[in-house]
Amino acid sequence: MSYCRAIKHMSEEKCAIHKPYHDKSYGFPIHDDNELFCRLILEINQAGLSWETILKKQDTFRKAYHGFNIKKVAAYKAADRKRLMNDPGVIRNRLKINAAIENAKTILKLQKEHGSFQKWLALQHPLSKAEWVKLFKKTFKFTGGEIVNEFLVSAGYLAGAHDKNCPIYSKVLKAKPLWRKA
Repeated sequence: MSYCRAIKHMSEEKCAIHKPYHDKSYGFPIHDDNELFCRLILEINQAGLSWETILKKQDTFRKAYHGFNIKKVAAYKAADRKRLMNDPGVIRNRLKINAAIENAKTILKLQKEHGSFQKWLALQHPLSKAEWVKLFKKTFKFTGGEIVNEFLVSAGYLAGAHDKNCPIYSKVLKAKPLWRKA
């Protein structure tokens, strides 16, 4: 079942958690590197958990990871890792925390080489899902097939965020996601 159809069958409480993300974020292009980094970190942290868990914690994630400021996260030291491991507002998984820090360092290198993380992503486009997964596994930490797919779909690089009959689908198209140019 697609996310669009699933929301229609959710309780009012669950719908209140999912609908803002579905209607205003999911599938829309992201043009800010820190927000792209945010989405990547949230997708990494969702691995093995429900997306609802991540949505409930997204504000505390943002606070714990300094607004997903790439430069700040890339500079994290042992004390920051320890702080995050003790923060109930995030997923306290050492591998995921280390991946966030190492991926921030990687994005800084990509920014230096290509001007921005967004430009690096655009330069790779269009790739198949398999090619994207291979590239991400080579470039980033803790990025398996589902993580890469959801990151790219959620940020407008791959199609599939919304059903064509979903009212949000036309709004996503108006935002000119990169997958439309493939």
